[in-house]
Amino acid sequence: MSILKVKHGRERSIIRHHPWVFTSAIEEVIGQPGMGDTVDIVSSLGNWLARAAYSPKSKIRARIWTWDQEEQIDADFFQQRIKHAIDDRKRLFTGNRISAYREVHAESDGIPGLIIDRYNEYRVVQFLCAGVERWRKEIVDALVQIGGCDGIYERSDVDVRALEGLPKQSGLLWGKQAEESLIIQENDLSFLVDIYRGHKTGFYLDQRENRKMIYEMAFDGDVLNCFCYTGSFTAAALKAGATSVLSIDSSKPALEIARENILLNKLPPERCKWIDGDVFHELRRLRDEGQLFDVIILDPPRFAPTIAQAHRAARGYKDINLLAFKLLRHGGLLFTFSCSGGIGLDLFQKIVADAAIDAAVEAKILQTLGQPGDHPIGLPFPESRYLKGLVCRKR
Repeated sequence: MSILKVKHGRERSIIRHHPWVFTSAIEEVIGQPGMGDTVDIVSSLGNWLARAAYSPKSKIRARIWTWDQEEQIDADFFQQRIKHAIDDRKRLFTGNRISAYREVHAESDGIPGLIIDRYNEYRVVQFLCAGVERWRKEIVDALVQIGGCDGIYERSDVDVRALEGLPKQSGLLWGKQAEESLIIQENDLSFLVDIYRGHKTGFYLDQRENRKMIYEMAFDGDVLNCFCYTGSFTAAALKAGATSVLSIDSSKPALEIARENILLNKLPPERCKWIDGDVFHELRRLRDEGQLFDVIILDPPRFAPTIAQAHRAARGYKDINLLAFKLLRHGGLLFTFSCSGGIGLDLFQKIVADAAIDAAVEAKILQTLGQPGDHPIGLPFPESRYLKGLVCRKR
């Protein structure tokens, strides 16, 4: 087995069980490990630290599988890790009216780069880095053996794979094809999901609890839902009693599904208005027209996948939040989110605060929001807290 020796002082994060080893931390590569091969990581003094997957083309040169020297990386390793994660979710959702959730959340479940989402009787998987790509057969075999689904579909059609030197891939891995549109149950709402072409693995499962919070608030008034995608927050706002909801997205197919989701939930379509357009442009137009709203929801796509892109992304977040504050009535609520890994919670709060100052408004945070329990956050791995949200009230 090949060995990665880390520089003096760079073993600290590994000892603290952070799962990433960056290129800059490596002193020497002993052997010739290939894409996704298992390597041992040792300190500058030669002391064994961890066992990891090697990624020769990524800045994250190794992702750690285990800190137990006796644990081998083989088919049984993946079988046990995946089964443990799935069993955790069964306990989490027992008795709930939820048919779609995340079963494996990558590093936080001890399998870096592996995402497994369940939609009814189907599983959608993503292999996001070299390590899980190397073990894809064993992972699929483990899922087949664990059972509990009719089909396994791959959605590794994401840009992040390019950072690993991997091509985009998608397609049926096992079992039978799902219908073009699945209907999932999420508490008191139902949604149409396209696992073949939809964002991420088909739906924003990580906003489940935030949607529930909105429709349980029981408010009336005018709502603006930006980056609405297939209208899940629109449905939540209508269920809460919104007088009107204006929803904006740049995808016509997504808006068509959004309209269907309103009808599916027997919500009043006459209270909805839909705009197919660029959110930045539409927010400026609404500002210029002097329109005002009681509740505004900002759930944009990921502006900053990495810390290196955070500065540029911060400008985008500030712009939309500044415009939102100007469009919000006094006493109104702003639900604002960031799913960018390169933007931490502290920075996000600062961006929103700066937006309020530039908009010449006073606002306060009522609640901090995040991802649900099926998207767990690793204690030694703060990067796994990718979804940040603030509920702000304009004074």
